[in-house]
Amino acid sequence: MDLGLKNKIALVTASSQGLGKASAMALAREGAKVVLCSRVEKTLRQTAEEIRTKTGATVLPVVADVSRATDITRLVETALKEFETIHVLVNNAGGPPAGHLMSLPDEEWGKGVELTLMSVVRLMRAVLPSMDKQKWGRVITIVSVAAKQPINELLISSTLRPGILGLSKVLSNQYAGNNITVNTVCPGLILTKRQEELSASRAAEKKMSFEEYLVESAKTIPTGRLGRPEEIGNVVAFLASEQGSYINGVNLLVDGGLAKGIY
Repeated sequence: MDLGLKNKIALVTASSQGLGKASAMALAREGAKVVLCSRVEKTLRQTAEEIRTKTGATVLPVVADVSRATDITRLVETALKEFETIHVLVNNAGGPPAGHLMSLPDEEWGKGVELTLMSVVRLMRAVLPSMDKQKWGRVITIVSVAAKQPINELLISSTLRPGILGLSKVLSNQYAGNNITVNTVCPGLILTKRQEELSASRAAEKKMSFEEYLVESAKTIPTGRLGRPEEIGNVVAFLASEQGSYINGVNLLVDGGLAKGIY
């Protein structure tokens, strides 16, 4: 299936590893030119070279921290200077820290808002004018199953991510007339570095080994296993494509059946 992404310009944030990297790789395999960003220059450049080698795609790495408004401005300006426009925006960022109400100070809540929520607001605000002008665009925000089914120890994430669903739904209504779709992807338990860190913490609390905890976690998923990052990347690429042009305002769970709710 031709996804119609050849020579499209895709900006994927927090893309040196994990779900961001998998999304950038999937888009590059479809012929898109990808702009990557990460806070760590060494890892970012290694990922850029890996994607170039495996796909032959044009890759532009930009060191940026999406929790900083000035970095977002510089990131988007760099992409526009290089490619003149942006067709696809994939919002992605590491999650805020785990914790409970009494253990999370205001400072951590503030950092969570900047990283998880305001990064999405600022990136959309910076990129949508280009999409509006060309009357074509795809905005995909990677959130979490916590946006649909709150997770007790991920209090900040469970509070902020549903707000991203609301933001995305409103913008999907407002921009649809110009052939711009706005969707969210809600991954379940995907074996990324962050999931490994969370699993190690939870295993320690339960006095289990990391491997034992992963086995127990898999039992909570109807498919019987954790997901792979590329399974999220493939979904992102489809939502970014011409083939996905009638999918708009959707909060798509990609979780192997983990979430138990209907809506």
